[in-house]
Amino acid sequence: MIPVQGVEGQRVGVLGLGRSGLATARALRAGGAEALVWDDGAPARAAAEAEGFTIWDPMAQDAFVAVAALITSPGIPHLYPAPHRAIAAARMAGVPVDNDVGLFFRSLGMGAWDDMEEPPKVVAITGSNGKSTTSALIAHILKVAGRPVQLAGNIGRGVLDIDPPEDGGVVVLELSSYQIELARALTPDVAVFINLSPDHLDRHGGMGGYFAAKRRLFSEGGPDRAVIGVDEIEGQYIANQLAEGPGDARVIRVSQAKLSGPGWDLVARKGWLSEMRKGRQVASIDLRAVPGLPGAHNHQNAACAYGACRALGLSPKEIEAAFHSFEGLPHRSQRVAEIGGVSFVNDSKATNVDAAVKALAAFSRIRWICGGLEKEGGMAALAPAAGDVIKAYIIGREAAAFALHLGDIPHEICGDMETAVARAAAEAEPGDTVLLAPAAASFDQYDSFEHRGRDFMEQVGKLQP
Repeated sequence: MIPVQGVEGQRVGVLGLGRSGLATARALRAGGAEALVWDDGAPARAAAEAEGFTIWDPMAQDAFVAVAALITSPGIPHLYPAPHRAIAAARMAGVPVDNDVGLFFRSLGMGAWDDMEEPPKVVAITGSNGKSTTSALIAHILKVAGRPVQLAGNIGRGVLDIDPPEDGGVVVLELSSYQIELARALTPDVAVFINLSPDHLDRHGGMGGYFAAKRRLFSEGGPDRAVIGVDEIEGQYIANQLAEGPGDARVIRVSQAKLSGPGWDLVARKGWLSEMRKGRQVASIDLRAVPGLPGAHNHQNAACAYGACRALGLSPKEIEAAFHSFEGLPHRSQRVAEIGGVSFVNDSKATNVDAAVKALAAFSRIRWICGGLEKEGGMAALAPAAGDVIKAYIIGREAAAFALHLGDIPHEICGDMETAVARAAAEAEPGDTVLLAPAAASFDQYDSFEHRGRDFMEQVGKLQP
């Protein structure tokens, strides 16, 4: 646990008592604060009360009298489409609103770090797609290299739930836009921006608000070194704003296209990762030989992870060796089985169009299971990206409406996963890939993308001889 600093003797409200909320309450208590907690769900309140926390109704009259701050969980809206009533009440009372990420950065590095030979580092990763894979890959590389490492944030443990990092340790944080946009302190040593595509637009009031939330990781204090994907204009903007000149090595640009200039660049192109310094290639890796990172989108993730680890002082050989032992993450281009020469791949994490397009580009001769709860941002990119799709098998409550986005792609409305897997398997031929890449959220039929992915794997398991 990371005890929160600067709160001793204060009363601090905690809104939302899920994984991060309870960890926040414990960390506040460890820092000497009185944590006043609330969740709109009675079971969560009961669980917190069983740990000895004071249940406090933030919507009651005068609830914020003598309350120093309100700490909210990332899933609770605080701006768009409308603030939670408790957050609105805190603001009207002049009470600062923060989250666990802000508390983490303001509390880390006090006291014991003065006696360390190598103070710990924090690497923070954000982006629309690939955050989890990139974060897990960075942690894996560091672990293989013998560095003490902890993985936290939007993956792994809550940011305040980790152990105080040891001498020479690294904390790898996956941070979503929800976590970044409200944190009042953001000071990683290395920050990574992978990419940007439309997502969570209702929560951020449109694409501009979504980008503004991501950009805060590079403007609120700012990292010592930044690894920036520049294949979209937003990444180009961030890299340009951070660089003091064309050769500023504090900014490592990442692209899937050739880059020019004297800076520190990483190019993941045609299956190869090339590191360029001052216009010269200093290292290269054949990513096609890395089984846990299939496809151009994973090559971009690999390049971002490579850049972060190089910024931490690791050598190209150390990083390349660790690539080959990385097994990937569940529900992200996860090879589930091969049956009769047909591959079955679970990419349930492809919850938006951009992620699905990248998944489709990683395979050939695809029997595509898609559909679900459509997100804002448009579906126009789906049909042009599906050149290797033999047939689509559509799931979801609005499967017929989803089919309208597929143009001339042969398709079958299946409705549920069991039917889709069975039909795709029955029609597949050796060399085909049955790919779950929904291009939509899961909440019309499932609790989460993980639940959807597990259902896919269960249905594939039924096909095994």
